[in-house]
Amino acid sequence: MNILTIDTGTTNTRVCLWHNGQVVANAARQVGVRDTAITGNRDKLEGAVRATIEEALANAGVHEDEVELVLASGMITSNMGLCEIPHVTAPVSLDALASGMRESIIPGVWKRPIWFVPGVRNNVEHIGLHNCEAMDMMRGEEVESFALVQRLDIREPAVIVLPGSHSKFVSIDGSQRIAGCVTTLAGELLHVISHDTILASSLKDGFAKRIDKEMLLTGARSARQIGLGRACFSVRILDQFAVYDANARANFLLGAVLGSDLLTLKNSSAIRMSPGTRFVVSGKPILREAIALLVEGDDFFSGAVTVLSDDEQRDLAGHGVIAVARARGLVAPHEHAPG
Repeated sequence: MNILTIDTGTTNTRVCLWHNGQVVANAARQVGVRDTAITGNRDKLEGAVRATIEEALANAGVHEDEVELVLASGMITSNMGLCEIPHVTAPVSLDALASGMRESIIPGVWKRPIWFVPGVRNNVEHIGLHNCEAMDMMRGEEVESFALVQRLDIREPAVIVLPGSHSKFVSIDGSQRIAGCVTTLAGELLHVISHDTILASSLKDGFAKRIDKEMLLTGARSARQIGLGRACFSVRILDQFAVYDANARANFLLGAVLGSDLLTLKNSSAIRMSPGTRFVVSGKPILREAIALLVEGDDFFSGAVTVLSDDEQRDLAGHGVIAVARARGLVAPHEHAPG
């Protein structure tokens, strides 16, 4: 069985062609729902998704008539995507997420129906100032989370860390359900602070190239004690009046921003994380290492910490969306089983 999986985010679209549980071809474009927001229409997004599909099929030498199922997840199901579907309300099991799938024909993308997976939102109603912090939502991270639940056979409560432009912390309960999530702007903050503020001259190459444990932990401690804004400005002070190099200063900033994320986990009402909760860390190597070190150095986090390898987090979106489709009955029970 040939399956196409489409993963569209805010800025990127990735398509994988799967056969017998393996990715046989993929393609990507730097186009996402942000382009819909900018242009005011979906034409660019439609064209990009279609072109990415065509490239993946060409790379595999497979004709579109040989594809039996097309699955899509991520921001493609938002109001700026190609098929808007309401979020499913947490707690959400794999079966419940599968029940929320919808099929739709998008003529500019594919001539047959595409099955879309909805996002997940926290269970908070009548949003106002009194409870807005408890609300959160995701589109795309839910399928990645279920892929990791299966790959790692997670059966106890856990928090899955999915760092990126918008870092997601996904709470998994003891019944292998998504209990909720909390989001920060960590990635975007790091980019903006590093490139579009007075700190740009102090950071040279921007993001940290290698971990400096002392500077990382000190940056986190500084943000915890005096606030993120002041901790950030300390990077300039270290440049002007101390002897630390650009990578050390970048580690201080990285620690300040990621340390603020850990403060979120301790205090946010969006998810309820107890100190003994298992912690599963994904993301790019330097982010994985940084988060693991910060958690290791914080007495609050007393549960087991699992830091994923590149192989363990490869093609998460595709594995996850196929798992959801299997729960819906669109894929045979033992076909395309996630590795």
